[in-house]
This record gives sequence, structure tokens and C-alpha cells, in this order.
Amino acid sequence: MNISENSRVWIYQSDRPFTNEEEQAIQKILNDFTTEWQAHGHALAALAEIYHHQFIALSVDEQIAGATGCSIDKSVHLMKELESKFNINLFDRFRMAYKSGEDIINCSREEFEERIKKGIVDGKTLVFNNLISRRKELETSWNIPLADSWHAKVFSF
Repeated sequence: MNISENSRVWIYQSDRPFTNEEEQAIQKILNDFTTEWQAHGHALAALAEIYHHQFIALSVDEQIAGATGCSIDKSVHLMKELESKFNINLFDRFRMAYKSGEDIINCSREEFEERIKKGIVDGKTLVFNNLISRRKELETSWNIPLADSWHAKVFSF
């Protein structure tokens, strides 16, 4: 599906990578959901993608039909169902993810702070900014240096 770069996006980070089997099953559930997702009886132009085996990006092209409180609640309910079915946590906002070479490291806030203290993570480390709100930001603002992200305001490095 072609979806506008200005589409609204929500990023959900799992507390662990998905297995290949889980990823295929999750993607099917997401595809089924986005095909049927509506707001006040109007079909939403929606897309769900999995990145790096642990991030779910849910997008809605609001130029076609806007997401409403009820439709957003339905998506949150879906994410809660995925948590239960696959024994994952998608709502832990204290999980940090960063790149180390080609690997994506997913760790707790405490582990992240410890890695900063040890110099494993520094201002140049590419972190994932899951607070982005538009699809175009997946390319420009999602994976950026720690020094340029909101993380810099929270963590001393």
C-alpha cells in the first residue's frame, strides 16, 4: 500500500526480538487488523510493519480518514492482545534500543545508563526515538545519534 510520508505513526518496541515464526504470525495479525480498521465507519488507510524483528510501526494516512479515539483504542487493544499471545511487552517506555554495529541492542533504562558510564554508549551511538509521530520521520528522526535525541536530556554522557 502506498501511504503518505505525512501519515501518523505509532512505534511499539518489544522487550525482546521476535522469532521468525512469531514475526510471521504477528505480521499476519497486523495485516488482518489494518485491512478492517475503521474510524466511525470509515475505512482507515493503514499499514503495519515490523522493523528489526522487534519494532512495530502502525501508520494511518489521515489525509484519507483520520484516526479517532475509539480507533486508536482498538489499536492499543490489539497490541495488548499481541503482548498476551506472544509473551512480550510493547508498552515498557523504559526500554532503550540502540545500534551496535549491525546489531540492535534492547536493554532496560538501568542497563543503558550503565553502558553510558562504561563508555559503551556515547553521544554518537545511534538510538531509536520511538516518539516520532510521522512516517517520514522513520527515515530522518527514528534512528539518530544519542546527542541529537530526547535521550540526551535524560541521560548524562
